[in-house]
Amino acid sequence: MIDLRSDTVTRPSDAMREAARDASVGDDVYGEDPTVNDLQDRVADVLGTEAALLVPSGTMGNQVAARTHTERGQEVLCERESHIYKWELAGLAQHAEVQPRTLDGGERGVPTPEQVREGYVAADGHRPGTGLLTLENTHNSKGGVAVAPERVRAAAAAARERDVPVHLDGARLFNAAAAHGVPASEFVEPVDTVMCCLSKGLGAPVGSVLAGPDDFVEEARRVRKLLGGGMRQAGMLAAPGLEALENRGRLVEDHRRAARLAEGLDRIEGLSADEPETNIVLVRTDRPAEAFLEDCEAEGLLGVAFDDCLVRFCTHWDVDDADIEEAVAAAERAA
Repeated sequence: MIDLRSDTVTRPSDAMREAARDASVGDDVYGEDPTVNDLQDRVADVLGTEAALLVPSGTMGNQVAARTHTERGQEVLCERESHIYKWELAGLAQHAEVQPRTLDGGERGVPTPEQVREGYVAADGHRPGTGLLTLENTHNSKGGVAVAPERVRAAAAAARERDVPVHLDGARLFNAAAAHGVPASEFVEPVDTVMCCLSKGLGAPVGSVLAGPDDFVEEARRVRKLLGGGMRQAGMLAAPGLEALENRGRLVEDHRRAARLAEGLDRIEGLSADEPETNIVLVRTDRPAEAFLEDCEAEGLLGVAFDDCLVRFCTHWDVDDADIEEAVAAAERAA
């Protein structure tokens, strides 16, 4: 079975398994796990931030960020198809107790400075005020588009004009960096905080990291504990994460294979696919997506439905060139 449902389905490498087994550990709730501390320092260095905090998942990282940045009842500006709004079980309302105000980010999923200014609400006797702007890169629902650093910078600057902090959901930030050929820190510099996943394209079995200023991360640690994310001998999770960080350079291979997959799928009657920018391929079908996927599974190929007639396939490090060719053949048989 060729599993292209997500880049979260990867299996840890032998090196990751060995690193987990041999990791030096301590109690991370007390800040005493040396491997966790090493990982946090390493991620902060890569992203160019003062500090970082290991969290079990990207969703928790985003939700911790939202609660730490805001006061209860404030509004949060977010793109209307962003992960933090669309795919996190209304966590903004449940955990941070804030009200989302959505903006249409267009084909690239990033609001313009004008939209940010128009969406801003000043606090007064009747209005709660805008407490946070969230951005996403790469943008999952838009097909993994890699938003350029200058677009991130422009939107963030508009928020900062009004003293509104900016959080970047960078679950696949390293994919964006690979697509643009620039360090991940270039995307992070304009924002206040960022979350990046180690368990997607980088291949770690568990874990994401929330990064930002020292005082923010100190408060975020308390919020992580509140949400049940306080971990004990978490070095066994952090050690594979350190190994995963070294996989940033190979993401271009996932992008190359995604381009080959899209090219092959686009030639199949009844399917159409645009050239992807990263490792996510969106495929439009001429019949219900679920029916197409049922036939794909019967042919040995897995994907996910993104809309009534839209399917997502995602390349990752457990998929090689031969798998891509077979995936195209399986989709053709299914179609």
